[in-house]
Amino acid sequence: IMAALPALRSRSCGAFATFRRLFSQLNPTDVPRIPGAVRGPAPSERPPGDTSRKYVPIDNLGRAYATGRRKRAVARVWVWESENADAPQISVNGQSLSSFFGGHWDLRYAMLSPFVKTNTSGLYSMMATVKGGGKSGQAQAIRHGVATALQGLNFGLRPVLKDEGFLTRDRRQRERKKPGQAGARKKFAWVKR
Repeated sequence: IMAALPALRSRSCGAFATFRRLFSQLNPTDVPRIPGAVRGPAPSERPPGDTSRKYVPIDNLGRAYATGRRKRAVARVWVWESENADAPQISVNGQSLSSFFGGHWDLRYAMLSPFVKTNTSGLYSMMATVKGGGKSGQAQAIRHGVATALQGLNFGLRPVLKDEGFLTRDRRQRERKKPGQAGARKKFAWVKR
């Protein structure tokens, strides 16, 4: 289509204007490029009182947005269908995966495990911004966000993601230190006199 633009432009302004108007009405993000992918329900379809995470917003560029949390870490994640299956884009806080997580291979795997378990490695690209917590909490927060965004792009992946526990928010938090104690559970050494 784009190759025909110069020919249309040279023929007549009316035909080009009509083509441009019709082309702008087409939204290539409405139809997923991955065969068998069915989009999840839109947030506008959410019934009152429903708090489930299956209503994922998708912007006009075809990117699904989701938030993931773990411990004190909060991750904002965007996932979209990859243009090149050999080299999907993956960035965390503007850095590549290898520079952000360094040699922590277990954290890299934890972050990418929704793609691995659903056999969609290379089909989707991802961008995330994460803050708070440590590296482990950040990796698991990104995993939570990626899984939620993936089900928005392909609702057929939801059963696999749910069975693996990727859609469940892990509520465990650090326990607070208590007054009169050395830590949350640890006590000071008992002294007789």
